[in-house]
Amino acid sequence: MVDPEDQIDRLRSICLALPDATEKIAWGDPTFRIHDRIFAMAGTNADGHAQVWCKSEMELRDALIDSDPAHYFSPPYVGHKGWIGIILDEPTDWEGAANLVEESYLTIATKGAKAKGKRQKAKDDGQ
Repeated sequence: MVDPEDQIDRLRSICLALPDATEKIAWGDPTFRIHDRIFAMAGTNADGHAQVWCKSEMELRDALIDSDPAHYFSPPYVGHKGWIGIILDEPTDWEGAANLVEESYLTIATKGAKAKGKRQKAKDDGQ
């Protein structure tokens, strides 16, 4: 079995290479954030394998789970909101995992920027 800490370290390097990304321990595991909004959560599953959860398009998430249920899953609590879980075991498609993490980062960063813009507009309008 692959050392889960090595897998999480590799994931960490992917996440923290993104602009303004930070790491914060939450619920005992590393979370990766953009402007304090989580775009990826890492940890280990009950079998001791490293995993990451990140935001995804529902259709893509479902297609990945259907095509490779040994490596992709709908995580509890957030799966119904489009998040996908990826088992970081061998073999791991690291390019694919990095792409999913980057898409999650962009989705969360854009969503946060839109919300900030709406708050600013409401403030400017005197609401």
